[in-house]
Order: sequence, then C-alpha cells, then structure tokens
Amino acid sequence: MNNLFSLEGKVALVTGASYGIGFSLAVALAQAGAKIVFNDINKELVDSGLREYKKLGIEAAGYVFDVTDEELVNKTVAQIELEVGIIDILVNNAGIIKRIPMHEMSAAEFRQVIDIDLNAPFIIAKAVIPSMIKKGGGKIINICSMMSELGRETVSAYAAAKGGLKMLTKNIASEYGSFNIQCNGLGPGYIATPQTAPLREEGHPFNSFIISKTPAARWGTTEDLQGPAVFLASAASDFVNGHILYVDGGILAYIGRQP
Repeated sequence: MNNLFSLEGKVALVTGASYGIGFSLAVALAQAGAKIVFNDINKELVDSGLREYKKLGIEAAGYVFDVTDEELVNKTVAQIELEVGIIDILVNNAGIIKRIPMHEMSAAEFRQVIDIDLNAPFIIAKAVIPSMIKKGGGKIINICSMMSELGRETVSAYAAAKGGLKMLTKNIASEYGSFNIQCNGLGPGYIATPQTAPLREEGHPFNSFIISKTPAARWGTTEDLQGPAVFLASAASDFVNGHILYVDGGILAYIGRQP
C-alpha cells in the first residue's frame, strides 16, 4: 500500500507554489517522494519559496515565468526537462480572483482572470503532455473550485474560468487517457489561509455563514488538501480520470439547516 501512494522518482511541477495552497500541495508531494519544481511570476516570490522549502528540508527547483506566456512556458518546460527531468506530475495551481460586481467589471479584467485561471492550465498541460506520452504516462491535477459548480456574487469571471477548467479537465482525460495520462481536478472548499484570516475572525458574518453551510462545521486547512493531492498524483488513482475531487467539508452536498 505504501508503494501505491509513493511518488519516489517522480518530478512534479506545481505552478504558483511559493506560498499558500500551492506550497502546501508541493510539500505533500515532496513528502511522498517527488522532486519538486515550482514557478512564480517574479524572482522575489521564487526566492522566498525556495527559502521556505529549505526550512522544511525540501530541495526544490524554482523558475520564474508567466503561466500565460506560451513561448516562455514551452522554453521553461524544455529547460526543466534538461535540468531536472521529464515532468511526471503537473499541478495547475496558479490563479487569481477579482471580486467585482459583473456590471462593474471591465472586459479586460474578465479576460485577465480567464487568461490566468483557464488559458494558462491549457498552455502548460499542452507543453508537458508530449513528453508524458513518450514516457508512457503522467498525472495532471487542475485546481478547480466549488465555483466550478456554484455561482456567487462578484465572481463571474472566476466562476466562468473554473467551470471551463472543469470541462478542460474532462476533455484532457478523454483525449489522452489512452496514453496512460490521468487528468483530474482538485476542488478546495473554503480554506483557512493568511488571505482569509480577516474573514475568519470571531463574529464576522462571513465566518458564521461558511461554518453554517459546511457539514464539517469548520473551515478547511491546507493540510486537508494534501492527502487528496497525493492520491491524484500517485498510482493509487491510475483508473481515476476526468474526476473533480471536491475537498469542501460537504458544502456541495448540503442544502443548509432549516431556519
């Protein structure tokens, strides 16, 4: 069973993994045996990430590139293959959200969210798939969201992008499953991170709202995502393809308590 979940000898690229959820996922993959490669948009973030990995005894390789720049992505993936090895596991984690009422959002702002949250996973997956095919298989994990299934005020672009990412996930699985490539999504619920700290303060109405809507009656932690990520990256999920694994404490299954 340990071998089933082992990632020994695997190279994992996790985008946007200098901090936050991406960092936590990369740590889990490293602890399962994978060699970690990550990127971020600038050198300061990459250097900061390298320091944090080093504190945990993880020897990661960091690269600076914009996930929406197809030419630079292709160039960097080729560089990673030469310097580290062929990418066995891709985690498309990099993303943004803009909380703006739709009627106040510009088309340029909408396009920026779509570009980073949907076009970039397409660009990076397309860059790594040829070598996965040659090697005989691979794993692609797209970080989706509950907004792949639900709508909410002020997140029209994000919901559109994540809904599209859900269907891109299913299509990659359909198109490349015969090459032993599994593409699945990981859908975090509301996760406790430094960014959500103000919303989780005692007495904050949003904190009460989330807890009341979650059967687990709490926010998730980045650690809650680690086991599912290792599962989707490992041989344990070799016959799981085109699936979105929601790690949401049960929110999507729950209509809410009757007043």
